[in-house]
Amino acid sequence: MKKILLILSAVLALASCKNTKALLPNVSGKAGEIIVVIEKADWEGALGTQVRDLLACDCPYLAQKEPLYTLVNVPPGSFGDLFKVHRNILYFNINPQMDSTAVKYRSDVWAAPQCLVQVNAPTSEKASELLADNGSKIVSFVEQAERDRVIRNSIRYEEREIAPKVSEVFGGSPHFPTGYKLKKLTSDFGWIADEKQYTMQGVLIYKYPVAGNDLTLNKIIARRNAILKDNVPGMFENTWMTTGTYMPPTLEFIRFRGRDFAQVRGLWEVENDYMGGPFVSHSFYSPDGSEIICAEAFVYAPKYDKRQYLRQVESILFSWEWAK
Repeated sequence: MKKILLILSAVLALASCKNTKALLPNVSGKAGEIIVVIEKADWEGALGTQVRDLLACDCPYLAQKEPLYTLVNVPPGSFGDLFKVHRNILYFNINPQMDSTAVKYRSDVWAAPQCLVQVNAPTSEKASELLADNGSKIVSFVEQAERDRVIRNSIRYEEREIAPKVSEVFGGSPHFPTGYKLKKLTSDFGWIADEKQYTMQGVLIYKYPVAGNDLTLNKIIARRNAILKDNVPGMFENTWMTTGTYMPPTLEFIRFRGRDFAQVRGLWEVENDYMGGPFVSHSFYSPDGSEIICAEAFVYAPKYDKRQYLRQVESILFSWEWAK
């Protein structure tokens, strides 16, 4: 009987938690925006400068300067219901009576899907130390929250005919939201894009046989240039997509929810033309280890800021699932 009561209590507690989250309002605010709750003196002082250096530094691999995130300062006394439902919140709880210092990472506190980072410290100096020690983790937590929102919407509003076709060729596929269309699909190459009048958000997927240590920057770029030359033509004769050399691309190895891949960031351009923009690629082994599969996101938006366009289409790459 005691065991039954314990099980029933656990079920009721879980149901209560789910019901509570279901009653939360949807988040507000623009994508890529963070509310920073901090006293004006700290915001205008060294701590505020440190926050801006961390979260509003230049977004990498964009042709024009854009901040990593758009920050909005709200003093604690003005942090009311209007701001509590924002999508991303960095809250500085600085109180001399604070016994311990800590950075807390919380989700769905006042709205859903919400990201809240709370810095508890007795002084501004201690808060600065916490920020220095936890900066990369704070950025990653916010970045993951932004990414998960895109993935959630990609699955909820999916163009469901695309993934099965892509999976037939590559053994898996990302989830593509409404607006994306299959432009090209061969036995080893796919091109899926959301094209509008002045913008394109594109995903390229291709594969090739393993030939040793393929996941080096030079080999990934060499393969990329050769495959894109054959498959992604420009607008005019004798033009094609390639890798830009103005800002050399960078390589980073990432593990994400059980998947390992080599991530490359760089700029693409069109050979013999003036088109270009940012790209991000994920290169990884097929399940049987015989092939390298590369899924890459790129943006063409000459009239607009590109940070959010790239963050949206890059997040789609993270939704990759192997076919069951």
